[in-house]
Amino acid sequence: MPRLRVPEAGWLRDALAAQRGHLMLWVPVLLGLGIGIYFSLPVEPAAPQLWALAALALLGLAAALRWPRLAPLPLGAGLVAAGLVLGALRAQSVAAPVLGWRYYGPVEGRVVKVDRSASDAVRLTLDRVRLEDVVPARTPARIRLSLHGPPGGPHPEPGLRVMTTGHLSPPSGPVEPGGFDFRRYAWFQRLGAVGYTRAPVLLAADEAAREGLGLHRLRAHLSAAVRSRIGGDAGGFAAAVTTGDRSGLSRGATEALRDANLFHLVSISGMHMGMLAGFVFAALRGGLALIPPLALRLPAKKIAAGLALAAAGFYLALAGRAVATERAFVMVAVMLGAVLLDRRAISLRALATAALIVLALRPETLLSAGFQMSFAAVVALIAVFSVLPYRLIQGRWAFLAPVLGLALSSVVAGMATAPFAAAHFNRVAHYGLLANLLAVPAMASLVMPGAVLAALLSPLGLAAPALGLMALGSGWILWVAQAIAGLGGATSAVATPPPPVLPLIVASGLFLALWRGHLRASGLLPLALAAGLWLRAERPALLIAESGALIGLMTPEGRALSKPGGDGYAAGAWLLHDGSTLAQEEAHRALALPRDGKIARAQLGEALVMQVSGKTALAGIDGCGGADLLVLDQRDDAPRPCRVLDAGRLRRTGAVAVSARDGMMVIETSAERAGQRPWTTG
Repeated sequence: MPRLRVPEAGWLRDALAAQRGHLMLWVPVLLGLGIGIYFSLPVEPAAPQLWALAALALLGLAAALRWPRLAPLPLGAGLVAAGLVLGALRAQSVAAPVLGWRYYGPVEGRVVKVDRSASDAVRLTLDRVRLEDVVPARTPARIRLSLHGPPGGPHPEPGLRVMTTGHLSPPSGPVEPGGFDFRRYAWFQRLGAVGYTRAPVLLAADEAAREGLGLHRLRAHLSAAVRSRIGGDAGGFAAAVTTGDRSGLSRGATEALRDANLFHLVSISGMHMGMLAGFVFAALRGGLALIPPLALRLPAKKIAAGLALAAAGFYLALAGRAVATERAFVMVAVMLGAVLLDRRAISLRALATAALIVLALRPETLLSAGFQMSFAAVVALIAVFSVLPYRLIQGRWAFLAPVLGLALSSVVAGMATAPFAAAHFNRVAHYGLLANLLAVPAMASLVMPGAVLAALLSPLGLAAPALGLMALGSGWILWVAQAIAGLGGATSAVATPPPPVLPLIVASGLFLALWRGHLRASGLLPLALAAGLWLRAERPALLIAESGALIGLMTPEGRALSKPGGDGYAAGAWLLHDGSTLAQEEAHRALALPRDGKIARAQLGEALVMQVSGKTALAGIDGCGGADLLVLDQRDDAPRPCRVLDAGRLRRTGAVAVSARDGMMVIETSAERAGQRPWTTG
């Protein structure tokens, strides 16, 4: 069979030839593209479609091997198809029952995690769940329960079976069409119900009869020990970076860390893993170098790398194997593995390997802020530092090189992660560079070394000095966070970008970092397009909560809300996505919709929208009361001469967005945007 010939001239031949030596770098990118397409589909792919995509992936690989000069084209198509299949297989592999109704009654289960909710309440994640009169086939694999009951009683720890009486409901959908879908997050966490209890929590068995979860119990014990030795928020911070348990941090400290762009120091990520592994590696290699007989006969560098990898693995297990921690461990393991194999430790190839492993294990992490921000930062740092001289400053000013390196790293990482932070969290920290310059050295020189030394010296009862180092570093970081957050204009809010913006930013960054050849500069075009789309972004004119009890109309001054309280999560999310810093009560007071008792009115173009609360107010309305759209917080079966969104219909459609186009109302529901996926249908 004759070999397929590539034309002797042309931009396609040159472009493909330039990429052949860097195919490894593009593998996770194209796999991620397929995963992203899977999550954006309106309907779950059927089995025949998945088989066809799997065949396409194999054919792409075979074609790339058969015609090497055209390898990027068939291999790229095959990887995109493989990403689609991988996402579907992962979604099916984590399938578990989802509660299909509101439940109130006895709840029993084994504690697997203890943390805090957004309202600062202790929250338990339970598995091996038992619900009264619910058969095992319909019982969720895991539930999450916030504790609002009286203080006191037993302290829940991982491994204990607990029982209480609680309120449970299915995971909630988006608060607006196209918004964050908690159901999808819960599906991949195998969370089938969430809720709360106001009753005391009791032990279902003797405290000594714990059911497995030895590492989880060790984690809880170490976290409690650190907080008992280091009081206040400093102890909570030290426990968070040691074990991943953030339940000891107050809400005020958490907000200050966010406003100062220092919250990444709390979430165990590549920085923590890198600092811990780097400290262990440097200490072991330096220690072996001090013993000449060993230094001359043993490969000290590889021994240090192997033991540092073991320390990082233990840190991963201790921190609970969260997604961000797993991602950080994979990146550190790839770098240390490169040292063991005499390869370059920090390179785009090592990063590509880490991304490929993470996406293969948990494809859903592609959509998370942690994945996007961490990989964006590392790609930018490698791309920038690879073109800089090894020594930034030489001669008499060489002592300033570490300071300059830290400043440059903070600037590059901050610029790379800023769009993702703004898109996911709707805030921009203006003094993040200053805060990181002041806080990161303490993290690297006091907190993480103190954590390693405390772990080594605790069995000997000599951990006090190491814990003192941690307390000093943690206290300094929290002081920096409070000081920076207290500065005027420390943060500003930004509106949520349209859906194409983040993919365009990702495409621009990857193209600039990975493409080889003259077309690299064209990677700036998607970035310019993304900026234009973001600046021209328009928020929904009218939003309706799933309960039917709250509506919000966008006005030139901001979003006017129909009531000052209730549906607080939806109201807060609307305002946040609008780029507003106001709380619900403040927004209602400043921009209240016209009300007549229990009836709120909103003028949308030429259409009148009325939101009616309660049966009494509804009974007093003749027909639709002159409204074009009637929003009700209760079920209503009466025939009316207008469009009606009552509680029954809203439960099926989810939150609703309404806009006026060409003099007509256009209604978009969350159910329409979410589509028919495993997490939307249960």
